[in-house]
Amino acid sequence: MYDFSAARDHMVESQIRPSDVTDYAVVKAFRSVKREIFVPKSQKALAYADVNIETEDGRSILKPRDISKMVQAVDPKSSDIALDIACGRGYSSAILAMLCETVVSLEDSEERVERATANLMAAGADNAVVVKGDLTAGAKEHGPFNIIFVNGAVCEVHQSWLEQLSDGGRLIAIVNKGRLGHAVLHTKNGNVIGDRIVFDANAPTLPQAQKSSEFVF
Repeated sequence: MYDFSAARDHMVESQIRPSDVTDYAVVKAFRSVKREIFVPKSQKALAYADVNIETEDGRSILKPRDISKMVQAVDPKSSDIALDIACGRGYSSAILAMLCETVVSLEDSEERVERATANLMAAGADNAVVVKGDLTAGAKEHGPFNIIFVNGAVCEVHQSWLEQLSDGGRLIAIVNKGRLGHAVLHTKNGNVIGDRIVFDANAPTLPQAQKSSEFVF
């Protein structure tokens, strides 16, 4: 029988900690959440591999290295309310749920909402709720948010997402420019939103978040 616990520890020690992810609470979350719960049955042997795992619905679960660096970059606090855009099967939501007060997980179909909800229940993430909506619109009715986490690469960051940040809020997304991709952190201070590249990353494009022309350039 495959030893997922040992594989999870190995993921932390060989992929996450060597990638400059040093925040104790973040490392603990990745050591605790059972990634295999969120991976398709046919791919469970790859649950802790250093790869993006493609799921049967055309989405991907980002590799542990990228998710962990993105989570550390948004500096989650126990009082934070987080929005997880395109939560997919719910893995990133389960990680954020260990670090934040509440997680709102956004998906665009009933099937994805039901699957993510079931996975999060199995993981014991009872402070995460999955809602259905347009990914480009965010979830304004549940905001504002201290953290917005975007799963999958986008061409640009939507203005509608940035408008849902609270003062001091942080948004992170992998932004593709041609063949190059970067994890970009946006931070809101008053009426000013600054951004900086956190690290280079290549992730599958999230087609459902490319619909609108309303972007931040």
